[in-house]
Amino acid sequence: MKKENKQGEKITIVNGELTVPNNPIIPFVEGDGIGADITPAMKRIVDTAVEKAYNGEKKIEWLEIYAGGKAKEKYDEYLPKETLDAMREYKVSIKGPLTTPVGGGYRSLNVASRQLLNLYACVRPVYWIKGVPSPMKHPEKMNMVIFRENTEDVYAGIEWKKGSEECKKVIKFLKEGFGIEIREDSGIGLKPMSEFASKRLIRKAIQYAIDNKRKSVTFVQKGNIMKFTEGAFREWGYEVAKEEFRDKILTEEELKKSGGKIPEDKILINDRLADNMLQQMLVYTDQYDVIATPNLNGDYLADAAAGQVGGLGVASSGNFGDEVAQFEATHGTAPQFAGLNVANPTALTLTAKSMLEYIGWKEAANLIYEGISRTINEKIVTFDLAYQMEGAKKVSTSEFADYIIKNIK
Repeated sequence: MKKENKQGEKITIVNGELTVPNNPIIPFVEGDGIGADITPAMKRIVDTAVEKAYNGEKKIEWLEIYAGGKAKEKYDEYLPKETLDAMREYKVSIKGPLTTPVGGGYRSLNVASRQLLNLYACVRPVYWIKGVPSPMKHPEKMNMVIFRENTEDVYAGIEWKKGSEECKKVIKFLKEGFGIEIREDSGIGLKPMSEFASKRLIRKAIQYAIDNKRKSVTFVQKGNIMKFTEGAFREWGYEVAKEEFRDKILTEEELKKSGGKIPEDKILINDRLADNMLQQMLVYTDQYDVIATPNLNGDYLADAAAGQVGGLGVASSGNFGDEVAQFEATHGTAPQFAGLNVANPTALTLTAKSMLEYIGWKEAANLIYEGISRTINEKIVTFDLAYQMEGAKKVSTSEFADYIIKNIK
């Protein structure tokens, strides 16, 4: 399933800490649709930034692994076991967008890989790059990191189709066992949310806020309606904060009693209802920092937040477990543009920037950000941004990468 790479060394976990050699082997999945255009561009930009930052002393050894259409074509499987094994073995990987074909055996290849690798935290940093067109008057106020629980909620996939025998049994069971009346023509879905999964996600979000000197963590949920799932998520969040991080946090309630000023060494812990949070992000953007939220809310919030700073074309994402990290583009495969060399590689390249930050190569990550920012400020962009920018120079995917590389050098 993969070509062996004799040049590089594996990233390892030693005493719970990531150990990164100077020549780490990093598996990549090219992706479907525009993946074949944007992944090579991303790799060229990353290689340039790494070489520039470390004078050739560090180098990524890329290892291609397969998922989606390319895997089906080569091995008659959409998500081969060897691909998942490689992601576990090498600890850090990156992938382009994947399509899940009808009848492919998975509801979503992205969701399946997260669940099979136990990547329970989807982390979406959302920030504005100067020059990117935005519908907001002050897009620069957005600087949030969204921690979305990845393994439960409605994405756990427990559903029964209207009229199926299973669905009829569930409706009958609920009526006879609990006196709950449900229309006969209903489809049924279950929404499991456990204390274990909720707390490990929230724990990771709070620890991230502490490690990165963030100012607040907000639990976003719909607990006023779904009291024993989303409401429980909120309660479990406060339990984690108070029991495990007591000397590092201050709740909003405690803040009111203490005169309204947050000490320098404390992180504010608060909560918001999901519907309210969507307008809070628009009106009070800079009051929010790290968000911890269940799966479905996180999906909505992350995309809405990305829309405030230019859309999914400039949004990065990573999925994290206790040892394995998988970075991926947030946008789709855009098959109508596949092979045309016109797609915007920014989202996948910023995802690679997040990957470099994760492995501790922040100097190279900063160069990528600066290269992209300079290029966009020069109004040299791909078609998706060009039509929104007066006087922009529209370039191809590969040309855009060339200009970023030039600005990095």
